[in-house]
Amino acid sequence: MSLLVTHARLITIPAGTDDPGYIDDGWMLVEDGRIAAIGSGTPSVTAEETLDVAGAFVAPGFVSSHSHLFTSGLRGLGVADTLYGWCDSMLGTTAHMTAEQMYWSTLHGSLDFLSHGVTTAYNFTDPLQAWESMVDGKRVGNAPLRTIEYHTRQADGCLDAGIRFVDASGMDVTVGTRGDVFDRFAAEVAHTRTLDPAYALGASIMGQVQWSPDPEAAELEVEAMRRFGVTNQAHFLESPEAIEHQQSKFALYRDAGALGLGLMFGHFIQTTPEIIAEAVAGGASMSWQPASNGRLASGVALVPEMIDSGMRVGVGLDDQACTDVSDPWQNMRMGIYMQRARTKDPLSMMPERMLRLHTLGGAEIMGVDDRVGSLEVGKFADFVVVDPRHPDVGPLWHPVRSYVLAMSPRNLVGVYVGGTLVSDRGVSTNPLAEEASARLHELPAQLVGRGHPH
Repeated sequence: MSLLVTHARLITIPAGTDDPGYIDDGWMLVEDGRIAAIGSGTPSVTAEETLDVAGAFVAPGFVSSHSHLFTSGLRGLGVADTLYGWCDSMLGTTAHMTAEQMYWSTLHGSLDFLSHGVTTAYNFTDPLQAWESMVDGKRVGNAPLRTIEYHTRQADGCLDAGIRFVDASGMDVTVGTRGDVFDRFAAEVAHTRTLDPAYALGASIMGQVQWSPDPEAAELEVEAMRRFGVTNQAHFLESPEAIEHQQSKFALYRDAGALGLGLMFGHFIQTTPEIIAEAVAGGASMSWQPASNGRLASGVALVPEMIDSGMRVGVGLDDQACTDVSDPWQNMRMGIYMQRARTKDPLSMMPERMLRLHTLGGAEIMGVDDRVGSLEVGKFADFVVVDPRHPDVGPLWHPVRSYVLAMSPRNLVGVYVGGTLVSDRGVSTNPLAEEASARLHELPAQLVGRGHPH
């Protein structure tokens, strides 16, 4: 199947340059789900179908480099808490959920991301080991394990929703022998690798050294990275509690050799100049979640300084339970405003940079930028159509800047994955969408008596 998109305000975000690749009157040819050609003016090609967007923006689908898609039914919990109290409320609820409930919650969360223009996500699955409250900045590590199906059904939910995703699993290193730890993780990775590789873009580790009581947790994660050929993103230096204890854990990853294997740090807020310098020198990257960091009162990461020092940065929406609305435009604006308020310098975070971080930047740190993150020939045709006239934002003096600063889901006309419409003005085209919504609304009643939101 071929599709020709015409009369578009194209924003391509090409690799290797800071230029956003804006074409005022552009066209794009899609063949078999991938971008076959891009041009300006009158198209030099034809296709089986034509999509005339009549002056709307056409831009890459957003990439969320840090997400927890199973949380779609858990919004509004832990509002008065910082990270660990919020986790007690939110993950204290999922501790009582079944694998099938997690499937529908993940599917719903994935469809929610798609309806807001997010076409690729790094997805942290809820680990097999249930959440425990933090004590002195770490977990005890003796919570029970769930069956492997608890993980595999979350991956299935992403796949059935039609979002592209990297599937991240916790290794739960405090339960069982070392052989048990690797056997469990091997089973999780093996399942991910049976899924359609056009959607399941890779397997990864949900790094848990930050709160693990096991002094060998970093070494085990590094061994798994090497043994299974997977990436690793660690929630790290996020919360303003127990900062010295958190910072002391950096040496565990550094000494285990994780930085040189491309470790991603999620959040990376409570840093020091020395930690940033060592992370950059070692080759680590970071994922920045501005809306989540504000919601949980975690602080503001020194992102401009990190970028200037050579660190690769992506942007994530985190999850619906701490971002509340899966709105990438809101996330971008919060990021811009936070940095400008902190630095008192408007140049510290410009709209063009912010857009790149939430698209190609995220794909780069996830290792999937050869397939997604920009509108370039050969990549998947994942794009959004955004109409600046409905509602009308007035003249587009600087189109790309207006795209970042003045657009919102109200302007989002359509979301396409592989050139196929997956969300039409916020309404999913997925045949499972209605059932996913119904299942999610059943959760509160189902969880009463087994543990419920508080």
